[in-house]
Amino acid sequence: MSGNRRKEIVRHLSMDDLNRLLAASTDQKLTERLIFLKRLYKGATLEDAADDVGRSSGTATRWGQRWNKGGLGLLMPNFGGGRPPKLDAQQQDRLLELLRDGQPWKKQEIQHLINDEFDVSFHPVYLPVFLEKLGLSYAIPRTKRPSRPNNAEEILDERVENAFDESTKEPHNKFEEDDPEGWVVDDDICTDGGTVIGFLDTSHPQPWDNSQRLYTVDDPHITRPLVKVDEPAVGFYALTGQSVLSFPVDQTKEEICSCLEAIREQNPAKRILLVLDNFSSHVCEHTRKQAHTLGIDLVFLPVGSPDLNPIEQVWKSLKWEASPLIVESAAEYRALLTELFEKLTNRLSFAASWIENHLGGYLQKLRYPLILRRGGCHGRSRSCCVRHRNERPRRKCRHHRCWLRPWPR
Repeated sequence: MSGNRRKEIVRHLSMDDLNRLLAASTDQKLTERLIFLKRLYKGATLEDAADDVGRSSGTATRWGQRWNKGGLGLLMPNFGGGRPPKLDAQQQDRLLELLRDGQPWKKQEIQHLINDEFDVSFHPVYLPVFLEKLGLSYAIPRTKRPSRPNNAEEILDERVENAFDESTKEPHNKFEEDDPEGWVVDDDICTDGGTVIGFLDTSHPQPWDNSQRLYTVDDPHITRPLVKVDEPAVGFYALTGQSVLSFPVDQTKEEICSCLEAIREQNPAKRILLVLDNFSSHVCEHTRKQAHTLGIDLVFLPVGSPDLNPIEQVWKSLKWEASPLIVESAAEYRALLTELFEKLTNRLSFAASWIENHLGGYLQKLRYPLILRRGGCHGRSRSCCVRHRNERPRRKCRHHRCWLRPWPR
């Protein structure tokens, strides 16, 4: 019985007018109401017309009554604009100026500032929502060193460009004030097999690093043996090629050169571009000359710019994954770090933005394909996609849905 209800509809508009409004409508609410009216004009029941626009029979009854009473003006919803904001647009602009002058802020400090300046209080749960609508970001502030130049990324782009420029005969690692003698690549070093690019950095992970939250029933603690690792960890995060983790005795220039030799040993017959910071044992002439002898070109980051080195994120993830694990000796901990480093450096996601920002024009010069995927491939992405290396056209890897660059011949 209810499925056959028909409503006597007042024709405030002709069918042609309905069609013209429907064709011009960009408002979903208006469109579904016009479709509903058009179905009623053609003799459909209230239930059938409501079902066509995904509405209930009760809604169909209310729509029919409102249309008959006041036409389209009464049929369209009127939300009334809601409750006015506690801070108007001018006050919100003033708040942004105050926050910009005194940033960064804690949430409680912002609450007090709003109370003092505008005599307004927000519920603690709503305050983060309000601040997000204002455009504020909530994150751990990244330390910015006073020595960092304002155009750090432009400086890095120029240095990467110079590193890929093989037309110059001057050794890339040589500075103007260096001794001109001794800048010769070892005869046993071959660099015509492609290009390896990677990032070098030193870290000091320890078995007691505690950076991961864990669930416990009782008192949250972990009983650990007293193990300390005195040697630093020097990592080479390779985008193309083999990543390497070394544990030198210290960070002297001789030990750093030994790490460079290990990198060369794991990446033979290729030119190596190594991105690293300006630590004293990195930039000294001895290290730069030895790197040139090994066929390694050094690309130094701008001063005070550790955030431009993607391996920093590798260290962060490595410490996070190692923190809940218990080891009995320094040797066992070094073996654990090596295993975790090898696993993590198989991911290109740590350097996805670096590749996009600084390597865009040089991808074809690299020997191995770079897998560029929004969010990055995880885990086994590289080993998976290398199976497609003989495919000349650009294609998608079916395993990870990641774009594969053509493999240069």
